[in-house]
Amino acid sequence: MYSIKSMPSTSSVLSAYTTFTASAMLVRTVIKEVQTLTNQIIPKPIQELILSKLGGFVRNQATSQMTIIIEEFNGYSMNQLYEASEIYLRTKISPSFNRFKVSKSPKEKSLTLTINKGEKIIDEFEGIQLIWEITSKDEKDLPNHDTTKNRVIELSFDKKYMELVLNTYLSHVMETSDVIREENKVVKLYALGHFGGENNRGAWGSTSLDHPATFDKIAMDPILKQNLIDDLDRFVRRRDFYRRVGKAWKRGYLLYGPPGTGKSSLIAAMANYLKFSVYDLELGSISSNSKLRNLLVSTSNRSILVIEDIDCSVELQDRQSSRKLDNNNSSQFTLSGLLNFIDGLWSSCGDERIIVFTTNHKERLDSALLRPGRMDMHIHMSYCTPSGFRILVSNYLGINDHDLFPDIDELITEVQATPAEIAEEMMKSEDTDVALEGLIKFLERKKTESVEDETEGGSGGDNKRKVREEIDEDANVNVADVHDHDLRKAKKKRILMRDQAGLRQAYSTWLCGAEPVGICGAEPVGRIL
Repeated sequence: MYSIKSMPSTSSVLSAYTTFTASAMLVRTVIKEVQTLTNQIIPKPIQELILSKLGGFVRNQATSQMTIIIEEFNGYSMNQLYEASEIYLRTKISPSFNRFKVSKSPKEKSLTLTINKGEKIIDEFEGIQLIWEITSKDEKDLPNHDTTKNRVIELSFDKKYMELVLNTYLSHVMETSDVIREENKVVKLYALGHFGGENNRGAWGSTSLDHPATFDKIAMDPILKQNLIDDLDRFVRRRDFYRRVGKAWKRGYLLYGPPGTGKSSLIAAMANYLKFSVYDLELGSISSNSKLRNLLVSTSNRSILVIEDIDCSVELQDRQSSRKLDNNNSSQFTLSGLLNFIDGLWSSCGDERIIVFTTNHKERLDSALLRPGRMDMHIHMSYCTPSGFRILVSNYLGINDHDLFPDIDELITEVQATPAEIAEEMMKSEDTDVALEGLIKFLERKKTESVEDETEGGSGGDNKRKVREEIDEDANVNVADVHDHDLRKAKKKRILMRDQAGLRQAYSTWLCGAEPVGICGAEPVGRIL
């Protein structure tokens, strides 16, 4: 144990200091004598030449290292090598690190380790040493990302191994990251803005998409559901086909129908089925065509771009009116700008991408959006049907048969109830009988309200109800190819409008005291009460 007695005396300390000082002065004197002798023997130009050679040798040793800069973005697009390097480096974190980040989302199988900025990782590959470091690029150097810093990964190694690193090592990094990504695939949900952490892609911030929806839980027509699954499977395996026929590898879907019919849940089921990340784009936040291009090009491959409620999310300038404005269309957001990315030249900037549009009112959409190549498959999400009810009751109550099913099936065919309304009624009780009886009361109440609404117009209501029932009969049929269906529906809608006009004419005639006339060759409708 240390004690005061073991401390050196004052005289010993002074003696050691005197000895050190004398030795230092002796060395200094020797160095001066050597410099004087050197100046006398070796001329000044030769001294400078020797010093320059020694300095060059030192500099060559210091600059034998080569550094590769891997930026997060390549123009507007995400740099795939940066993504791969980031995933690869997570496997190289060792106990020698002082600090690193740890995270885990609900669907990830293991912890995710992330390197802090400024940390260095030393990797070895085929006998060579490589040094990785994560840094960032100043905001003022970024062309179009005003609010975020562009992250950079630096890879340093000996110059003589450049060929090996570029041709073999980086390929090894890409392949390793692909395997890791596939083993720990987590579907991400991206939106404009930043949510904190490292899960950002320029203007896009992300979080894990933990939506539990799957195709077997979606209450929709089984035939239509299988048609959609087959279409998705056909799309993902047709890389060579799309290249052979000269088309961009993308697919567009339109989901339309009343609110509460499961459009958003179907999108989540598609993402979970394909393991594609989802980009939720709000058109209301887009101020110009150029901003739209920048955002869409920065999305990743194997992803789903979702534009919900396209009919009411923004007031798009159509192509005719946009031509009448000034020629600088990049300063505003127009329909032409949206169409150009969907199937124009910009649509080829990426592979294996799906675009999903949703709307409650398909008839409000510009016809230019609806054609194949933009919205390739139209999927009508209808009111609940008996087959949809079977799926819902299995999901919510865990049963496949019950004595009340026939009564419920009959009521569902007579009223317009969305899957969301049916599901809500079944959630009101855990007792199967109570829940089903409550559902029957709900459907009967909707039926009574529907009948009252239709009979408010007196005898003319019968005529209107007949035409409306014909339209609704088509509306309750889920179809994938809806071209002919839409023609029939539009025709019947015109019939309804024409009959309503005839009713108004008959009513006016009755008010004038004349006999009512027939409607479009039909029998006279009589007086309207």
